[in-house]
Amino acid sequence: MKFAVTATAFLVSSLATRASAFGVRHSTTFAQRAAFSRTTARSMANVLKLSEPQSQLLDQVDVFIFDCDGVIWRGDSLIDGIPETLEKLRKAGKKMFFVTNNSTKSRAGYKKKFDGLGLNIPAEEIFSSSFAAAAYLEQTKFKETGKKVYVIGEVGICEELDLIDVPYLGGPADSNKMPDMGPGGRLEIDKDVGAVIVGFDRNINYHKIQYAQLCINEENAEFIATNLDAVTHLTDAQEWAGNGSMVGAIKGCTGQEPTVVGKPSPLMIEYLETKFGMDRKRICMVGDRLDTDVLFGTDNGLKSLLVLSGVTSEEKLLSPENSITPDFYADDINAFFAEAAVTQES
Repeated sequence: MKFAVTATAFLVSSLATRASAFGVRHSTTFAQRAAFSRTTARSMANVLKLSEPQSQLLDQVDVFIFDCDGVIWRGDSLIDGIPETLEKLRKAGKKMFFVTNNSTKSRAGYKKKFDGLGLNIPAEEIFSSSFAAAAYLEQTKFKETGKKVYVIGEVGICEELDLIDVPYLGGPADSNKMPDMGPGGRLEIDKDVGAVIVGFDRNINYHKIQYAQLCINEENAEFIATNLDAVTHLTDAQEWAGNGSMVGAIKGCTGQEPTVVGKPSPLMIEYLETKFGMDRKRICMVGDRLDTDVLFGTDNGLKSLLVLSGVTSEEKLLSPENSITPDFYADDINAFFAEAAVTQES
């Protein structure tokens, strides 16, 4: 199956600057924006649980953007009722896109996962942060520099870089490497590395961290993060440390803030809006995370709905300390048709 990244030509000429600026702004001013939100956000009493989905949501939305982990599946387990709910949405004429911050797979890899779970999702509806990283490099004309990318991450990033013919090193190839830390030991790096992409990496090690910090600190390579998710669902049994921990390691040793290309960066909504001519006011972001999914919606002028089937609890959502508020929340996306089910039963 062919996934052409050249579709990113859709982006307006200023997107690269905006995406880069957003990455720094989001990382460096989040505290200020959160403080501002605390003084202006709606009271917690106005964070409504979805009770009349037709009038509150379905009548107001033409396009749903779904996160995957915690919304469609948990780990490798499909959440109950999801196939039926997605089919009902299609029959209702709703467009759907599936946007994940997980960079371990390429778009082709995620297509295989959807297929394996019995979900017939068209390839053009699937987007990952590994694709977002490649799209960012393409828009900023990285290939024309003749430089290479050092990858902390898994095969998904590598596959997307292959599609745009950008050379890279690291990734899975460095999973078992150890630097020489004996007397006089040093790690030699490729001087042609112009960017470091940090994505989720289940085989991160000291070699990768050291290589990345040398590229950034000594060769001024750009620091790019696919996402900043604190935790993720590797299995359906518990939460696991997410890419925020990998990015944090590189931030800690370089003192640099990354350009963030995954949610809540506007890169993906710019793509969808421009390619499909959609009205943001008629789009709803559905996810299980406040600081990525819901913020992606609120920061980019979309409607937003938080589901409790992933990492965020109702207690955390309604806590006085929380300043990121969705339009609605629900136990899971099966609630979209709960009203109809109740009506039929009665």
